[in-house]
Amino acid sequence: MFPSLKIDFYAKPSKPGGTPSDKLVGHSSKTLENCRAISREGTIEIQPQMIISNLKQNLRDIFGLSVEIFQQSGKGSYEYPVSDKRTLEEINRIQLA
Repeated sequence: MFPSLKIDFYAKPSKPGGTPSDKLVGHSSKTLENCRAISREGTIEIQPQMIISNLKQNLRDIFGLSVEIFQQSGKGSYEYPVSDKRTLEEINRIQLA
């Protein structure tokens, strides 16, 4: 749904505004439920109009996961952390050089 975005899940949660762990969750076959750091029940519905900071907060509150979202550069790699104040749809549409 958002081909120019990538999300990294960190193995240990950070406090809001804090630096996430350096260790990434490395098993792409795991679900969010398998990776969760807290046992709170809940679901997240990701919509294009969702503000990125809200998505990050929801993942932290419901699953105890810290995440960073990156935008794809014109070279095809994901190098640029995205602005937390924009929506997923806005960031996904921006073409980087």
